[in-house]
Amino acid sequence: MKKVVIIGGVAGGASCAARLRRLDESAEIVVLERGEYISYANCGLPYYVGDVIKSRNALLLQTPQAMKEKFRVDVRVKNEVIKIDREKKVVQVKRLEDGKTYEESYDTLVISTGSSPVRPRIPGIDSPRIQTLWTVPDTDRIRKMIHEQGAHSAAVIGGGFIGLEMAENLSHAGLEVSVIEAADQVMAPLDYEMAQLLHENLRENCVNLYLGDGVSAFHEEKDAVKISLNSGKSVTADMVLLSIGVRPNGELAKEAGLAVNARGGIVVDKMLHTSDPDIFAVGDVIEVEDFISKNRTMIPLAGPANKQGRIAANNIAGGREEYNGTMGTSVAKVFDLTAACTGANEKALTKQGKVKGKDYESILITQNSHAGYYPGAVPMTLKLIFSMDGAHILGAQIVGRDGVDKRIDTIAVAIRMGAGVGDLKQLELAYAPPYSSAKDPVNMAGFVAENVLSGVVSFTPWNIEKTNPDALLLDVREDAELLAFSLPQAVHIPLGQLRDRLNELDHSREIITFCAIGVRSYNAARILMQHGFGNVKVYPGGMRFYQSTHPQENSPAICCRPNLSEHMEEKSPSQTDISLRIDCSGMQCPGPIMKVYESMQKMRDGEVMEVSASDPGFVRDINAWCRRTGNELLSKEQRGSEYVARVMKKSGKPAGMTSAKEAPEGKTLIVFSGDLDKVLASFIIANGAAAMGRPVTMFFTFWGLTALRKEKKQSVSKTMMESLFGTMLPRGSKRLKLSKMNMGGLGTAMMKRIMNDKNVDSLEALIEKAMKAGVKIVACSMSMEIMGIRKEELIDGVEIGGVGTYLGDAEESNVNLFI
Repeated sequence: MKKVVIIGGVAGGASCAARLRRLDESAEIVVLERGEYISYANCGLPYYVGDVIKSRNALLLQTPQAMKEKFRVDVRVKNEVIKIDREKKVVQVKRLEDGKTYEESYDTLVISTGSSPVRPRIPGIDSPRIQTLWTVPDTDRIRKMIHEQGAHSAAVIGGGFIGLEMAENLSHAGLEVSVIEAADQVMAPLDYEMAQLLHENLRENCVNLYLGDGVSAFHEEKDAVKISLNSGKSVTADMVLLSIGVRPNGELAKEAGLAVNARGGIVVDKMLHTSDPDIFAVGDVIEVEDFISKNRTMIPLAGPANKQGRIAANNIAGGREEYNGTMGTSVAKVFDLTAACTGANEKALTKQGKVKGKDYESILITQNSHAGYYPGAVPMTLKLIFSMDGAHILGAQIVGRDGVDKRIDTIAVAIRMGAGVGDLKQLELAYAPPYSSAKDPVNMAGFVAENVLSGVVSFTPWNIEKTNPDALLLDVREDAELLAFSLPQAVHIPLGQLRDRLNELDHSREIITFCAIGVRSYNAARILMQHGFGNVKVYPGGMRFYQSTHPQENSPAICCRPNLSEHMEEKSPSQTDISLRIDCSGMQCPGPIMKVYESMQKMRDGEVMEVSASDPGFVRDINAWCRRTGNELLSKEQRGSEYVARVMKKSGKPAGMTSAKEAPEGKTLIVFSGDLDKVLASFIIANGAAAMGRPVTMFFTFWGLTALRKEKKQSVSKTMMESLFGTMLPRGSKRLKLSKMNMGGLGTAMMKRIMNDKNVDSLEALIEKAMKAGVKIVACSMSMEIMGIRKEELIDGVEIGGVGTYLGDAEESNVNLFI
């Protein structure tokens, strides 16, 4: 009968014991664990601290008694192996409860000693207020400090996976949290620009973030710890959590003469044999092959440890299975976001001496988690790295609010199976509106990567101010979008006008196109490239990604938890002080801002409005709107999946209206077209501008007049020619058709259905809102004469005017659009 001794339980050791018993009923299996627990959910420990996981017992996956009853495995907890004698094939064991030692023989030995948190030699680090989180007893100590000793603040040293999960859960537990990271970013497996999305969200959740600043010393002061940083700054907290990294527990192996690497990790072959053929090793303690680079490395993850335990058991039972390397596929929840990665990042490739554009390429795109017209769609940012021929996917990173995990898993499978970017295009993935889009974000990554390799599109780096300082920035968003955020140095030409305004651009300059998320900027780049512009690039991820990666150009993030911000708490009114609540959930931009403006018009100075929206961009937009209109933003917070802001109407100009005499900030639009899509765009822009408190004039001429006609035929006197003309023209907004893809009215009906599904106002509702917001709607008197349209045929509220009326308003405007 074969005797197998396993040193260490948890992921690798416990899975090895269970698998081995299933394969060999006769083997004697002994597991020696120095801790109190043989198998526990170490990845769930942070969530027990934050009370997300309510039951401590839920963390305990197996007990010694259960292992004995189910698998006939002799599990001995609080038994520490202190020496391996390879010649005698015995291990020396110390019983921690009484200190006595004994020897245990083996035929085959499995080392699964795992890793331990790093505790660097920093002055003051031995304070009892400085803890690590690695075991269940660690969790008990931390919870005791919070619930019994009354800790109100915590500093997390290190911004890796565990550090950020602990920051979130300590925050959930009610503590004020600081994260101190010596590197310039959190979450090292992500590239810097992707980590910036996490930095933004951490600050929005009231985490004090100290980047590029290491700890020089700890000083215990009464009931707190003062943390001195290398920069000279200091942070004081009631408790400190070390999350600097881990080291392999390879001392036993090294002392036994087994081969170890420079970090103390045990060297194994593909079948997980150590340098002794009778000894296997699995889990965090071993050195593995990097699946991408084929270099040797250390990757401490629970998934690989479990698989290694299974493979070791298979081979002990007579198999010859190989472990073919680790990709580092991982995922973490960080407050509102999910961050995930697999394979290599650009930092690793650069360290290996590889050069972008020569050895590899990358793309960065923003896509929705599911179909945009289905409620709850939220954006995710996906970065894909691949070989220059597209035959190999080298790595991927995704940050978003929903659907991140399944996309990173899909790409991880593609990498493991040897797929290239072309294969991503052809993946047939499950689709229904609540779950994805017809072209899944993974498919889109394949499409965009192919476009890059074939020269159809070229992307700039994210930090264009350093890499492309002399480029012309072309913003192709609509005018209403600029009211929330704009680049002062950019040239603004909406995409729909670009073909007619190409002469305004310099063919000799490098041009970088911008839009909200990157789709329109790609279309703009294709227009320019096919009209002779030779140096055109697209900014990756769009304007929202630019804002996230350039926080210095935006207002600082506002804490979304008022109870942790004294400034916000002083200003936040009680529930009884709120004069009006409005729900903008499901509305598309600029709907929420327009609703805020309309409602603010009815309020008195000093009254407070509470507004909720489901669009993540609302958090940033409401801040900009308040700055531009002079109203006061009292607070912002997230409640579940909604974003809630409180705004106080300020004294002075009603709802932030700006006088045209002070500055030419009016907006004028000439509406020449009678196409449904173009008239819709006109009123969306007008409403957005009005919501920002700008005077707006819409001048309707020729075919545009049809949008203003009443639906019912009016009894008016006309000549035969005028009556004939009136019969041929559409009567009112409901009869307008799309400029393209009308398909006998089917396309127009589809458009209206999609607008309704996506909570976009109908044209009739937009017209009504524009009038209520004070938009001046003027019908061209000359065009009315030519087309035989009488005043009685127009909807109420329309003024009749000539070119002079339009020009007078245009002189007091800084935006004039012809649609």
